[in-house]
Amino acid sequence: MPALLRPALAALGVACLLSAASLASSGTAFAQAKQAAPAPQAAPAQAPALKQIALTDKQLDGVLAAQKDMDAITEKLPENTTPDQKVIGQLDGVAKKNGFASYDDYNNVVDNISLVLGGFDPATKKYVGTEAVIKAQIAQVQADKKMPAKDKKEALDELNEALKTPAPEIENKANIDLVGKYYDKLVAALGDDQN
Repeated sequence: MPALLRPALAALGVACLLSAASLASSGTAFAQAKQAAPAPQAAPAQAPALKQIALTDKQLDGVLAAQKDMDAITEKLPENTTPDQKVIGQLDGVAKKNGFASYDDYNNVVDNISLVLGGFDPATKKYVGTEAVIKAQIAQVQADKKMPAKDKKEALDELNEALKTPAPEIENKANIDLVGKYYDKLVAALGDDQN
């Protein structure tokens, strides 16, 4: 998938966010979040609803502090496999060391951060909403003269499909300002190719 799409696809809305949330129980959600491009064939109807919470500075600091250790564990996991109890124990240990009740608690915070990040315009670093970000991505793909036609069609199909599945409304509006305060650090820690 083109790197250009990863930021938009990371927070396309219910399908992508809920895919990450459903993977949290299997321990691979963070690996998916790190890739910043959940599988497009994920079915949102099968995923549990994202539990929105009011984020705190402490939680964001905890996510940032845990990132290196989480990456070290999740990068070793084969794709599309359920981690064993030992790996889940390691992930829980890292989460607890960084102020979370469990790995599931950590993942819920990451999912809430991702929901908000998905609505930030990477160029201005201002919150504009997920729909505006996706539309900007569509315009970028359409204007890209170097992208192979097949990749362009695939990218546009995925982005247009994402527009049909809007992200849930952010229930805790203060999360927008808080994530904005940490924007650069969060993008560096949680996403790749966030340009």
